[in-house]
Amino acid sequence: MSEKQRTIKTPVSLKGRGLHTGMEATITFKPAPVNHWYKFKRIDLPGEPIIDADVDNVTDTERGTTLEQNGAKIATTEHLLAALVGLEIDNALIEVSGPEVPIMDGSSKLFVQALEKAGIVEQDANRVYFELKDNLTYEDAPGHIEMLAVPQDTFRLTVMVDYNSPMLGTQHATIYKVSEFKDEIAACRTFVFLHELEMLLKHNLIKGGDFDNAIVLVDREIPKEKLDYLAKVFNKTGIEIKYPGILNNTKLNFYNEPARHKLLDMVGDLALVGMPIKAHILAARPGHSGNVAFAKKLKEAAKKDRFKKGVGKYNPNVVPLIGITEIMHLLPHRPPFLLVDKILELSGTHVVGVKNVTYKRRYVSSICLIVSALKPLRERPTVFTPI
Repeated sequence: MSEKQRTIKTPVSLKGRGLHTGMEATITFKPAPVNHWYKFKRIDLPGEPIIDADVDNVTDTERGTTLEQNGAKIATTEHLLAALVGLEIDNALIEVSGPEVPIMDGSSKLFVQALEKAGIVEQDANRVYFELKDNLTYEDAPGHIEMLAVPQDTFRLTVMVDYNSPMLGTQHATIYKVSEFKDEIAACRTFVFLHELEMLLKHNLIKGGDFDNAIVLVDREIPKEKLDYLAKVFNKTGIEIKYPGILNNTKLNFYNEPARHKLLDMVGDLALVGMPIKAHILAARPGHSGNVAFAKKLKEAAKKDRFKKGVGKYNPNVVPLIGITEIMHLLPHRPPFLLVDKILELSGTHVVGVKNVTYKRRYVSSICLIVSALKPLRERPTVFTPI
């Protein structure tokens, strides 16, 4: 039984600050028609330009995934997109009143809660998956990133992170099906090492950053004057390490929350393929740049797969109904002007014929055409490839 596409029942809104810009923005999820997928609308700009959630629109992957189209940008899209994928929502319009999706609590949790509040409804169209047929690999040697996708009858992800930190160690996270996202992944917050935080503050890159929307990992001893400086920057009365290795933060939601958050980011970035995926994807040390590069490979594979779906198959070793010798008795043409080399099927309404790339029997490949007598000749024939 085919699965139906889904959208939300009613509009729902959230408000918050962008992590990098620090700008307030309101997000409104709205229902969308079938085959719409995800689109952002910058309602704060003239003409309210639309930005498709498409990997070809990615312009930046530094500390988040930024999309640009029609003269407009939208940054930090991954947590919101992950929530849509995780709830198996196929179509949504996302109106945004600013240049960046609010960071909220640094996870997908609040987006998931809002979407569930709006309600999810089935639509009158079947869901179309990209079903991976062959293994697909990606490697970024300088970044030590490795990814592999293998055929699977569901969307499954396995992630390994290793930042050469004794405090974090090597962590793994897995989901066996999309329905696990809500309970196992959605609440996992973004994280940053303290030395990275210092660099980001120095370059004024996290204007909306707060200890309430990120896990700050401490992998070295911190002098008191550094803690006092951070307290001043974030307008806190005091900062301390409340939990071993984590700066002024609550206890982790999961012992491997950093790895689970990396998996969350992958779910959001892979939404940019443009359709739900059936494959098992394994990733070592993933990040936004690697996720996007791999999404491009998946999208290209999906394009080729869609083309092949309209292509039939025939067995070139089957004895033809009419062979080339008989055809040359029937037609005055001769190679290379003989337009058909053998007939496989023939009825009062259709004919299936094969034209070889070369007329000799040791041909390297061939094409097969079906012509229906019931359709105008200007219609494109169906192309078949050998099995």
